[in-house]
Amino acid sequence: MFASDMNSVREASRVTTAGMMLFPIQFTWPYGGRSVFISGSFNRWAELVPMSQVEGAPNVFQAVCAVSHGCHEHRISAVTLNQAVPRISEEDVQACRHRISVFLAAHTAYELLPESGKVVALDVNLPVKQAFHILSEQGIALAPLWDNCKGKFVGVLSASDFILILRELGNHGSNLTEEELETHTISAWKEGKAYMNRQVDGHGRPIPKHLIYAGPCDNLKDIALKILQSGVAIVPVIHSSSEDGSFPQLLHLASLSGILKCLCRYFKHCSGSLPVLQLPIYAIPLGTWVPRIGESSSRPFAMLRPTASLSSALNMLVQARVSSIPIVDDNDSLLDIYSRSDITALAKGRAYTHNLNEMTIYQALQLGQDSNTPYEMRSQRYQMCLRTDTLLKVMEQLANPGVRRLVIVEAGSNRVEGVVSLTDVFRFLLG
Repeated sequence: MFASDMNSVREASRVTTAGMMLFPIQFTWPYGGRSVFISGSFNRWAELVPMSQVEGAPNVFQAVCAVSHGCHEHRISAVTLNQAVPRISEEDVQACRHRISVFLAAHTAYELLPESGKVVALDVNLPVKQAFHILSEQGIALAPLWDNCKGKFVGVLSASDFILILRELGNHGSNLTEEELETHTISAWKEGKAYMNRQVDGHGRPIPKHLIYAGPCDNLKDIALKILQSGVAIVPVIHSSSEDGSFPQLLHLASLSGILKCLCRYFKHCSGSLPVLQLPIYAIPLGTWVPRIGESSSRPFAMLRPTASLSSALNMLVQARVSSIPIVDDNDSLLDIYSRSDITALAKGRAYTHNLNEMTIYQALQLGQDSNTPYEMRSQRYQMCLRTDTLLKVMEQLANPGVRRLVIVEAGSNRVEGVVSLTDVFRFLLG
């Protein structure tokens, strides 16, 4: 959207035979292309106006259009250059994977530990409601679970648990009462979840699920493989001074992001020796992509409008087995992203007691943002990249704290083309 400025262009304006005053407005496209065109509401979308390449700036195109006073919409269409997809030998790929594997195998979880910090753990006998509020207040999406009777850590409570809880209790009525959350302990939920997933023995008793954890001396490659193979977001780093494992100490929550940060720090200045890191992500290819017209896909790419219900978003997260959903406008341009971790925002004002079918995604996202939050902070909720960005650049973005995926967008329009996650990167790097 734009508004014409009458003062700046009044002298160059002209009047049509119908008495309408038109003003010359210059449009610029700085993202390159073979041919670039513009159309808009100012010409009733009836004509594609060619844009001219700016002399001395091969990637910049401009056009001047006659526009009436007021607000208008416009769209720029670029025909990209038919560049050959970069190729790299299988030998180079394997050499890169070998060097990265050797590096990860030579470094331990100790290198992930911060100089100072805190790790939140929850007692398994806490009510779900209280646990829900603790995670929200602490600004975290998961926490290890401590069983005082057993004297050890027994699991992890995550945002995915809360999504399943809300869906399960919501099936028994339109609204969720606080009493239902108050009577449900974390331990009771985990036991009920085992029954739901049919993780029971021959006597109908739930099979205890062992905690996936690492020791401080475990190497980073083994920790990364544990995360990938188990499908978890974090692995608690636990140390015990006794041989029987009693009196365990929770040191850290290891994640792929922290491991990737170590990788980037080491390979940043020697990436030239690993040509794979200089490949654009579309050439690998890396990530999950929106199917192009005529292409078949094993599963549809998950996207939603901001007016969709929150319950539809939660259902899609579970059924599509994804950790986030891009929120787009009618042109499929990125507006925001709804992630599993956003579920903890429902603790504000006890929004989880509302009918989730009547709450929109937009309303749910607003719960996690204060009205006085600067735009710059709000825009950090999600990170974007281009299909032409190199693997190394994508790795460096994903290594930032709190970033678990990047939305791949089209330059200029921000139209969603795909998503690349930490898991995608490590599955490729570790083969």
